[in-house]
Amino acid sequence: MKRLTAFAFALAFLPGTLNAQPNFDTIQVRARHLAGGVHMLTGAGGNIGVVVGDDVVFVVDDQYAPLTPKVLAAIRAITPQPVRFVLNTHWHFDHTGGNENMGKAGAVLVAHDNVRRRMSTDQFIEALNRKEPAAPRGALPVVTFTDGVSFHLNGDSVVATHVPPAHTDGDAIVQFTKTNVVHMGDVFVSAGFPFVDRSSGGSINGIIGAAEKVLGMTNAETKIIPGHGPLADRARLQAYRDMLVTMRDRMRREIAQGRTIEQVLASTITAEYDKEWPGGRERFLRILHQELSAR
Repeated sequence: MKRLTAFAFALAFLPGTLNAQPNFDTIQVRARHLAGGVHMLTGAGGNIGVVVGDDVVFVVDDQYAPLTPKVLAAIRAITPQPVRFVLNTHWHFDHTGGNENMGKAGAVLVAHDNVRRRMSTDQFIEALNRKEPAAPRGALPVVTFTDGVSFHLNGDSVVATHVPPAHTDGDAIVQFTKTNVVHMGDVFVSAGFPFVDRSSGGSINGIIGAAEKVLGMTNAETKIIPGHGPLADRARLQAYRDMLVTMRDRMRREIAQGRTIEQVLASTITAEYDKEWPGGRERFLRILHQELSAR
């Protein structure tokens, strides 16, 4: 029963519900120890990675601004040390909403070049029909990278690697090398179909490629923090990659046969995956049809 409750809780904050505004007063931020000094925090929005040790507190993503006090309280329950670094896996508001608060508290904000570029100007997420105004200056990453960056702290190496456009054009995979933990941001959703944000440069082939990259750098014992959904492992990531390849190829055939998106939605194209990957089906199919039809 505990596993089902956690699964249902995770589903409530899959990317498919991004347009819904959570009631932050009722959200609880919970911490789960993964390995060594690495922990995973869940609340509303993207999953948070935290690594603590003798040197510094390093955080990956920070959810929504109203949750910052709860996020910091959850970290203080682990360690009294302040947060020194916050690294964003991409620019979306449910992963960067706490940036300004974290920066004011003394954290250095880090992200890919395209994260700062997109946060610096007004954005429009077409699939969500959502306008996102430019972030305040204090929320912008102050350290950016093009291909990757490494942090050597707490006796571990934290390596952030940019992947070609996948969920967005600014995605980073974060590897905690000695503890064998990887944070994948929204290029991996462990409980549903992914959100390919084409307005932000995303691509289904990029998501597949990112999954394949992480499969090549992990093993059966690796703990994988997804952008949304429960903690996962390499087997779950492999199933995700295989499902995406199958769905991409099926959609190509549907398009080649002249089927409209409404016809595809009414079909059983995802039938064997609907139970295992229950979130975001319609939006995923609409975006996939749109992307593959444009080629």
